[in-house]
Amino acid sequence: MASDGRKIQQQILALLARKDYRPLDKSGLAKTLGRKSGVRMGLNQALRELERAGEIARIRKDRYVLPAEADLVAGKLSIHQAGYGFLTPEKPGEPDIFIAAENTGTAMHGDRVVARISQDAAYGRIRGRREGRVIRILERAHDTIVGTLQHSRNFYYVVPDDPRLVHDVYVSPRQAAVTVGDKVVVRLEAWESRHVNPEGEIIEVLGPALAPGVDLLSIIRKYHLPTEFPRDVLEQADRISEKIDARQLEGREDLRKEFIVTIDPDDARDFDDAIHVEKIENGGWRLGVHIADVAAYVDPECALDREARRRGNSVYLPDRVIPMLPERLSNGVCSLNPGVDRLTHSVFIHFDRNGTAKRARFARSVIRSADRLSYKQAYAILKSPPRDRLSERLHAAWELAQLLRQKRFGHGSLDLDFPEVKVWLDEAGKPVRLERVENDESHQLIEEFMLAANEAVARELKNRAIPTIYRIHEDPDPEKLAEYREFVLSFGYKVGDLTHRAEVQRLLASIRGKPEEQALKIGLLKSLKRARYFPQPLGHYGLAKANYLHFTSPIRRYADLVVHRALAQHDGKYRSRTDMSQVASIAEHVSTTERTAADAEIESVRMKKLEFFQRQLDERNPQIFRAAIVDVRNYGLAVELPDILITGLVHVSSLSDDFYLFESSRRQLIGRRSRKRFSIGDEVRVFVVRVDAFKRQVDFAIASDAPLKSRHRRRYSRLPSSSG
Repeated sequence: MASDGRKIQQQILALLARKDYRPLDKSGLAKTLGRKSGVRMGLNQALRELERAGEIARIRKDRYVLPAEADLVAGKLSIHQAGYGFLTPEKPGEPDIFIAAENTGTAMHGDRVVARISQDAAYGRIRGRREGRVIRILERAHDTIVGTLQHSRNFYYVVPDDPRLVHDVYVSPRQAAVTVGDKVVVRLEAWESRHVNPEGEIIEVLGPALAPGVDLLSIIRKYHLPTEFPRDVLEQADRISEKIDARQLEGREDLRKEFIVTIDPDDARDFDDAIHVEKIENGGWRLGVHIADVAAYVDPECALDREARRRGNSVYLPDRVIPMLPERLSNGVCSLNPGVDRLTHSVFIHFDRNGTAKRARFARSVIRSADRLSYKQAYAILKSPPRDRLSERLHAAWELAQLLRQKRFGHGSLDLDFPEVKVWLDEAGKPVRLERVENDESHQLIEEFMLAANEAVARELKNRAIPTIYRIHEDPDPEKLAEYREFVLSFGYKVGDLTHRAEVQRLLASIRGKPEEQALKIGLLKSLKRARYFPQPLGHYGLAKANYLHFTSPIRRYADLVVHRALAQHDGKYRSRTDMSQVASIAEHVSTTERTAADAEIESVRMKKLEFFQRQLDERNPQIFRAAIVDVRNYGLAVELPDILITGLVHVSSLSDDFYLFESSRRQLIGRRSRKRFSIGDEVRVFVVRVDAFKRQVDFAIASDAPLKSRHRRRYSRLPSSSG
């Protein structure tokens, strides 16, 4: 039946592509294709599937055409909180299309839509960018929204938490327990006319908006994150023994006498990777990377596997982890805790004295971790002279990691690492401290060894032609890089053609440690394509690797579990091979769940940062932070706080010591009397003055009379003063 359906689809596409084709409705298509009424249902289904996929489009309500023939484009709509949006076409390589607020129709942020491209050359509002109008919604991004219940004189409505959902939703609260100000989940009803607001039904009351835990629960509901495991999954997990029996050790390499350690964050609860490094006689190294053998406990298509695949990955929020696997596995039998036997999948790589990988070997194994180190502990050891077995091994490991890091960047890898900010919460879930976590030597050591293992496994599976999921990062669009280059030039940097990798590396080296480093790195990331999972090894641009995948975190990433199973095929563990279509489907799914998790994690951390600042306002005790000016506009200064990694605005009205004029050519604010200047790259001290939790915005004010430091001070000191 599936092949018959595709055959009908191919016939439809061939007919619509004919030069003499004139738009037909369903009846006309059936007659032309010779499909009588008895088989018309097959035609109807084929038309629905083709339209849903964006391969055909309807015009004049009921007539079908190829989208390009009618200047139609299918894609995903991203709406700005101001109301306008951009359509990202589904066809690779096509530029985004601007959609004015009045042309979005009833489409919402994230919807898959069809837009008609404007034929009026003077109609476009953004030079060089196509503009369009949404004519049809193919698929709603969400059937529910999360927001706050409000009440006017005549009706109740819900204000969505996501400011990109720009329309309030009318509701008729029937639950006695719901109160104005509560966070609620609303199921949306069909929305047909832009002239009236959408309507919906409250299906869950999360609690008062300011009650402890409700904020993060709102994010969980917004992103449809699962909070509980199905009963059959938990029952299967409970049946797994904590102890390893003799049968499980058959055919495994016994590494329990090796000096193997784990290095993880301070508050980590699951440990899925361990290492050991030895210097060998010829001056090289033997690296062992040992990864939790989750595949030994989770068989394909069992209840645990189906749920792990559905989740795709673990999600890390400030107050909790939403794990891919039940805690009995993630924190128990699969976690490489010190002093206990654990089943692993090992990669052994021999490096010569120059850090070149000479050969790799793979084995299912059993280990007993000798020590569990935090990153802080490992860093302290690396910064002190070696004095025992552990510190000697760790220093030897860092020697190798340094070599690997130098070689990686020598081959063109880009330094796109970002520091993270850890949000510490009290028992009530309130943020009490923000801690910047640096990518220091302890992090870099583990990173290099995991990269080496991932690359070795990718190369092995590619050589064996075993279907699996690769991690790819495609080459960037030259036009996006050209736009980014203009952004870099505005900061006063000299930069050449960024389509050359060496020029990107040179730029990254030149901004390292500068106040604007974070802003420029984020700008670069936005100009690059997003890394994703794919069934073919298309290479990884950022890492400059031809073959790469994810192997080292099967406790928290389903893609890694798929890779483990592929690697285990050669020893008879799995006899049946996963076919390419199934691999492609899984790759697409886990790419989606990864994006969802990343969005939820970013939003939850930003929410807690804003709450941190709001608490300072409430307590009337704002801290003073160092900040860098990353943009200057006529209305104020965009600043970034490098210790907290948050951006905000210093409004020009808050600069009360003088009247400041905007000089657009230099992108400066200049005091009319004092001639004091605020420029991109200047460092200033700021304190918080306003928080808008809904718009996710924070405003600051300057805490001192002058910038801490100006990159342009010498350059601008020669300008005439107001008296001259």
